[in-house]
Amino acid sequence: MSSSSEYATFWEHLDELRSRIIRVLLVVVVMSVVAFLLKDPLFDVILAPRSSDFVSYRLLGVSPFSIQLINTGLTEQFMVHMRTSLYMGVLAASPYIIYELFRFVSPGLYERERQYASWIVGSAYLMFILGTLLDYFLVFPLTVRFLGTYQVSPDVANMLTLQSYIDTLISMSFLMGVLFELPVVCWLLGRMGIINAPMMAAYRRHAIVAILVLAAIVTPTTDIFTLFVVAFPIWMLYELSILIVKLSIL
Repeated sequence: MSSSSEYATFWEHLDELRSRIIRVLLVVVVMSVVAFLLKDPLFDVILAPRSSDFVSYRLLGVSPFSIQLINTGLTEQFMVHMRTSLYMGVLAASPYIIYELFRFVSPGLYERERQYASWIVGSAYLMFILGTLLDYFLVFPLTVRFLGTYQVSPDVANMLTLQSYIDTLISMSFLMGVLFELPVVCWLLGRMGIINAPMMAAYRRHAIVAILVLAAIVTPTTDIFTLFVVAFPIWMLYELSILIVKLSIL
């Protein structure tokens, strides 16, 4: 009887997971279709950093410039449109995706574990969104401006493809979002007793070197200002992580 009950419970959980996955996929499809239909406003936002009229350039006083994007494949623009719409659909549906996954996992957690899980998931999501926003408004525009206008000779014109532009934006946004998970990861490691605030403070110089290396990878430019703009918020995240770890063990 016991094994039969456990067997039924397993399939009930599997059926519930399948139902939640189907609902998530439906929401993602709907959001992606909406993004696809809103092509003009969607790409107005995505392509805005290629012009000096972008808000970040105006605030920083960047001299006027414009980067012309080209298309080199017969189906490239349509495929970029499809792929970008899917990414935006997933991003728009991400709160619902997290909600469904949490509702599936939370019944197996104790009340205190559920509270911790809610805090971790909410904080991780918020930090990821902050990282992607920082990339869109600061890191990516400065990178595009430098690399898109850089010339080894006036005789060599830059011809940037739409696909290259979109791929760079998506990859950098994802990477910055992951980097912004640092405080959450450090809090978890601190609660597990793997790291502590004095240890992090003692290795601050090593962390700064690592941050500069990461910033150089994220923005492969020789512009010191751009490197500093990327490295500074990551360093601030590290300092915030020290404070969070210190408070988490009080």
